[in-house]
Amino acid sequence: MGNALKKAWEDYVSPLIKRPARVQVAALCYKGNGSDKKVLLVTSRDTGRWILPKGWPIDGKDAPSAAMQEAWEEAGVSEGEVSRKAIGQFSYEKKMDTGGIEICETSIFAVNVKKLEDSFPEAAERERKWVTPTEAANMVQEPELQAILEEL
Repeated sequence: MGNALKKAWEDYVSPLIKRPARVQVAALCYKGNGSDKKVLLVTSRDTGRWILPKGWPIDGKDAPSAAMQEAWEEAGVSEGEVSRKAIGQFSYEKKMDTGGIEICETSIFAVNVKKLEDSFPEAAERERKWVTPTEAANMVQEPELQAILEEL
């Protein structure tokens, strides 16, 4: 009987009560090419872990433009060329202000950084650092994002 209940839970009940993943956009900010390529990481405001600038979709902006907005607010990227197509995606668990945890599916847009400012909206709340793609892969926690960074 235990296996029948487990199967019923997994096949019928759990899918009905599971919430769909939330959608976010991220900016994979970089400069240089080949072995000179560097990636810009920032720290999260809550845990201080290294992440890509990312956030929720923005009304009135398409996904690449929203990613560019996050690059400005969180990392100070004032000028850059953003890819029109996502270069990949990763999922992670986000702790919400309410105390709950949401699964977020994050689409990544490459941003070739042309200009970086020292004064930007979240400058006092975050650190930022240029690192090689391999170093970046070792600094972030999300396995899917690590794989994308290792392939740069």
